[in-house]
Amino acid sequence: MFSIKNLSPRQLSVFTALALAVPIGLLLGVVEKKWVTGLIYFSIIFTGSYFLISFVLERFIFRKIKLIYKFIYQTKATKREETYYKYILPKKGIDEVREDVEAWASEKKEEIDLLRTNEQFRKEFLQNLSHEFKTPIFAIQGYVDTLLQGALENPSVNRRFLEKASSNVERLTNLLNDLDEISKLERGELHLIKQNFIIQDLVKETFESISIMAEPKNIRCTIKKGCESPLMVFGDKEKIRQVLLNLVENSLKYGKHNGTITASMYNTDGKHILVEISDDGIGIPERFLPRIFERFYRTDTGRSLDATGSGLGLAICKHIVEAHGQSIHVRSREDVGTTIGFTLERKKD
Repeated sequence: MFSIKNLSPRQLSVFTALALAVPIGLLLGVVEKKWVTGLIYFSIIFTGSYFLISFVLERFIFRKIKLIYKFIYQTKATKREETYYKYILPKKGIDEVREDVEAWASEKKEEIDLLRTNEQFRKEFLQNLSHEFKTPIFAIQGYVDTLLQGALENPSVNRRFLEKASSNVERLTNLLNDLDEISKLERGELHLIKQNFIIQDLVKETFESISIMAEPKNIRCTIKKGCESPLMVFGDKEKIRQVLLNLVENSLKYGKHNGTITASMYNTDGKHILVEISDDGIGIPERFLPRIFERFYRTDTGRSLDATGSGLGLAICKHIVEAHGQSIHVRSREDVGTTIGFTLERKKD
């Protein structure tokens, strides 16, 4: 269908030449009554105008457009591309070219925004990584220097300082192990050994394994009423155990004295099981929620309450859940509590 918005250079030349030649031809034919002369003038003006306008468009305007396309594709043109520029591109209308350029500009803007975001993330990551390593290293250095300066001969000091140094070495070891694990997860090197298992049984085992940690705060771990009926899921049992341990340990760290940690499980759509771990602890400010699954990201309050953690636990949880092809989410409110949930595939028959 003909569209004035998509005129090719040749079509544009024809219409422009007609606009110039027709009035002159009609003027000579109608007014001067010289139809033959008018026809000759019409032919000469039309032909001359057509070639002149076509030449100008081709040589100056569309040549620049071709350069724009070469710039967009950022490459030295091959013979095939040169053919495209020479024969196919000139058939495009100005509006089509504008749309191509706008699409390219939009794509580049998205790339630049992504690069800026990644650069900011990289800076924060390196800053957090440096902080996580410096704290135990400086502590170890301080204890060792004190021992070398004479405290090693003092029985009431040396053992205590060695135990503290050992504790910080263990923290460094855990940090390196977590870094190694998350690197493997991000490279897609996690090999899942999937099987059918009852999620309530795994949650109970998790609660039992951290029961000693819950005693100092007198925090009660329970399965929500109505969620006791066994639900069979399909996944890597040990990796899901790791996810549950991380979530429950976080709830313990940030939970209140005499508080409660509640696990709930729901059959959502017949194909997936939703597992949620909820607490009634200090909660997380809403502005921090989009970032809590980032590596090393912790709020100032969280960092002060948990000086020994690596800051990688939730990032590892996210990667494990996503390796199962599932999703993880968080809901939280300050002084009310936090709920972190993830989905699992229902059992395979």
